[in-house]
Amino acid sequence: MLLRNRFASLIGIALFIAIAVFFAQFRATAENDIVKITPLGSHTGEFCRLDRALVLEDPSGLRILYDAGRTVAGANDPRLGGIDVVLISHVHGDHLGDRRIESVNAGSCGQPETNIGTTPNSNSVDIAVGKGARIIVGSEMARFLANKVAGLGGDPQSVKLVRFGASLQIDGVNFTTVPAAHSNGLSGDFIGGELGESLNAAGLTAYVGPPTGYVITFSNGLVVYLSGDTGVTAEQEVVVRGQYGAELVVLNIGDTFTTGPKEAAYVVNELIKPKSVIPSHANEAATLNSVLQPNTRTATFIEATDAQVYLPISGKTRSFDADGNCTDGCA
Repeated sequence: MLLRNRFASLIGIALFIAIAVFFAQFRATAENDIVKITPLGSHTGEFCRLDRALVLEDPSGLRILYDAGRTVAGANDPRLGGIDVVLISHVHGDHLGDRRIESVNAGSCGQPETNIGTTPNSNSVDIAVGKGARIIVGSEMARFLANKVAGLGGDPQSVKLVRFGASLQIDGVNFTTVPAAHSNGLSGDFIGGELGESLNAAGLTAYVGPPTGYVITFSNGLVVYLSGDTGVTAEQEVVVRGQYGAELVVLNIGDTFTTGPKEAAYVVNELIKPKSVIPSHANEAATLNSVLQPNTRTATFIEATDAQVYLPISGKTRSFDADGNCTDGCA
């Protein structure tokens, strides 16, 4: 009887240890099963006038650069690390990158010093080729960018076209494009030569198809909507919310050229209803010493928005779980 009780006790202890190990491994997996997002703005610790760029990292390690624009110091910017995919919402200079900073913190937050010209290739293409990354775009942008990549010695096949309603999967991460209500004229500076000069002289731009936003489904299940530059669209409710169920939204709030802060709040509150929001494209020095400034568009947006808003503070990494909850770096 004593031997039987001792044996049962040992079985119980072994079972307890096995269960404890299982839950420890499950907890560790859950803690690592997150998407990391790091803004790359012009000034460390701030949300500044030209800030658009984000690096999004999947739990698998796949790293995505979104709208490098003017605040990434080229392919050698030490903040970049490895980049596997470059996303370009449209070809305006502040997103594709007609010029860039030479180094972080040059100039002021309200007037960053972007004195390095990057035309006709663009900052985004320079980075993609320098990092050996793929480029994902929608509409006719793909062919134009493939020519740029080839001209720099890269592989034109690395530029991938994803049209509305279609999707592309890379290393367990699914990318699709969605319409954006904006313009997408290509400046003659990106074309160069006599044609580029003629377009500029006439005040015209080249056609490269409509602008886009992106919906990314990460390998942990998190769905993120990257709006690009857009106004209010029906797709934000029907596609972004209804079809994909985005729980994290990166949304432009700058007004005049895109949705203003109150219009953007309407998109969040009534159309998409995500768990978390990161404002973008505010076109202002929204912070001072990392503190949100009153009477700014960003402050107006936060006050009008029901979802949890996280400022895109340059260099600050935040982590998000599958449900769009911030799990680290949230303050």
